[in-house]
Amino acid sequence: MIEPTHHPFHRLFEQLGLDASNEAIKEFIATHQLPANVELIEAPFWSEAQANFLEEGLQDDSDWAEIIDQLNTSLR
Repeated sequence: MIEPTHHPFHRLFEQLGLDASNEAIKEFIATHQLPANVELIEAPFWSEAQANFLEEGLQDDSDWAEIIDQLNTSLR
């Protein structure tokens, strides 16, 4: 049986091509809050590639899904 891979939060930022330092992550979250009616993947600050990665990670329930959900919660 294969154990699911759990990615640290900063790895998601790296995957998205963003600065993954603790300070940069805190700054990103502080300056990119989303209203409740905006889906994470529809946020205006994602590039098309970033939005596609997030959408695929959630739709496929990939090993990224849990950390993408955490990002979504952090941006609220």
